[in-house]
Amino acid sequence: MTLASATPTRIQLCGATLVELDGRRIDGGLPGRQGRVLFAFLVLNRHRFASRAELAAAVWPEDAAAPAASGLNPLLSKLRKILGDNRLEGHSALRLRLDAGARVDVEDAVRTVHRAESQIALGQWHGAWGPSVAALIITEREFLPGEEAEWIDEYRAGMVELHLRALEAYAAATLGIGGTELPAAVRSGRRLVHLAPLRESGYQLLMRALDRQGNSAEALGVYAELHSLLRDELGVSPSAASQAVYTALNRG
Repeated sequence: MTLASATPTRIQLCGATLVELDGRRIDGGLPGRQGRVLFAFLVLNRHRFASRAELAAAVWPEDAAAPAASGLNPLLSKLRKILGDNRLEGHSALRLRLDAGARVDVEDAVRTVHRAESQIALGQWHGAWGPSVAALIITEREFLPGEEAEWIDEYRAGMVELHLRALEAYAAATLGIGGTELPAAVRSGRRLVHLAPLRESGYQLLMRALDRQGNSAEALGVYAELHSLLRDELGVSPSAASQAVYTALNRG
């Protein structure tokens, strides 16, 4: 069950934690680092009930059993006070209730990347530009910085992958738009190659962007770098897609 609100809830979990609920900022009232972690876990798992043992394990991954009662109850009590009793549902298992239009940055990143990729598949370069930029802004920030837990690591890994997809979408959008956007396509391609040197799509985008700028020789040099890297690291040749870009460059 969700709540209705005239002012949608906005929650930022990447970078500094920000929470705007019913038009008021409440992140300053979260009960310390442990309260922030517990709140984030409840936000991201709000569509189901989580047991107290699971909540304790999310906050104290090294030793969830000991603090389950002594530490969890005070945190939940403080959260109920700041969120309101109607926001935390259940007792032995709990679920956070947010309004239907609640915006969570982690979830926004997933939606905007998907929207950008869908626009690219349709050849709608201008339509892909905005969503890809929005996703980049979110995914450039670290998820729950300074906190450590297995579930946090999983979300961080997911955000890294989303960042690469957003960067690919942005590179493709700026390449498709062309003109004054070509330098952005080149920069994005170089960034992709730096962040994921074994991810061939970055090389493909960079080669095409350089060629569009008139730097065909440099584009061919990028392919040579890719070929050498894959041969030395994996003992394989570039994929058919990369070879197709290379062949097209050679044909002028």
